[in-house]
Amino acid sequence: MNNILNSIGLLKKPADTTVVVAMSGGVDSSTVAGMMKNEGYNVIGITLKLYNDSKEVASSKQCCSGQDIMDAKRVAQKLGIEHKILYYQDKFKQGVIDNFVDSYLKGETPIPCIQCNQTVKFKDLFEVSKELKADALVTGHYVKSITLDNETNMYRAIDENRDQSYFLFNTTREQLNYLRFPLGGMLKDETRSIAKKLDLNVADKPDSQDICFVPNGDYASVIRKFRPDSFKKGNIKNLEGQVIGVHEGIINFTIGQRKGIKVSDIDPLYVLKINSDKNEIIVGPRDKLGKKNININNLNLLVDKSYLSKDIFVKVRSTGRLLNAKINLKENNSAEVNLKDLEDGISPGQACVFYSLDQKGYKVLGGGWIVN
Repeated sequence: MNNILNSIGLLKKPADTTVVVAMSGGVDSSTVAGMMKNEGYNVIGITLKLYNDSKEVASSKQCCSGQDIMDAKRVAQKLGIEHKILYYQDKFKQGVIDNFVDSYLKGETPIPCIQCNQTVKFKDLFEVSKELKADALVTGHYVKSITLDNETNMYRAIDENRDQSYFLFNTTREQLNYLRFPLGGMLKDETRSIAKKLDLNVADKPDSQDICFVPNGDYASVIRKFRPDSFKKGNIKNLEGQVIGVHEGIINFTIGQRKGIKVSDIDPLYVLKINSDKNEIIVGPRDKLGKKNININNLNLLVDKSYLSKDIFVKVRSTGRLLNAKINLKENNSAEVNLKDLEDGISPGQACVFYSLDQKGYKVLGGGWIVN
């Protein structure tokens, strides 16, 4: 009997282990597929077709486009692995795009990448991988996963500029025990170096930068396409409740925004609040942007609640820094987050992700969605 853990933490020889690799067509997932193949695993690559490309999407730097699917197919052929394409356009629209549009119309700042991971990518891909009798689902996310005693915990990647743990906080415990993230302990340059050694055609491919279904970062165009009647003029008010201007639609604004307000004052004005029910935005000086208390709902915890009784760290935006905080759990799967210091630009619709520091790094404890 084999008593030695393989490279993904399972008590099986690689030759006796089947893994599904989620292949987006980018350099990261392609490299992971190559690494798994080279280590002797039985590899099945799966690529998801999530939306129908427009000319704008096809020419922008986005993931999961038609070109990406072709790139993934070529990589699979190069590696000599089985490759499947799953057509999930309807599921993606219902689970991700519709939520994105609805969230913006409520004055929130949504994160469709988390919704995509939570629904289509991990939920459906998880089920398909199980049906294929795979031992693990492997992805190219920059997250560290450490498996001990058949339980996997998630940590921030060593490359903090690439760390994607924020986008994966809604992963369930069952999914996490099945997922593997080989790139979490590597730098991006190392990934590209491996891709070049494997002679993969995507070794120098630029990273995707935009939300996959948003052409060139133009969110308003997506709203206009799916809800053309949603662009309604409304009032811009100051903190005293006085009308000081008119906007062309609340979907053009996010919390903390300065550009596009088109109202002059002694000091620069920033969006402080969006009242979707009244179709109005509230603006004021930058020193009014700071918050110390945040309410969140729909909590997803990957650890016992006792972890949250101590001082922890939180992240309130994908590009933000770690903030010192205390968590006060409440009823109905909600919580109040008390920050040690004021933080600007905290927006409903964003995620608040919890971390604690131990000997292995910053461990992901879970998180929730910011309400106000």
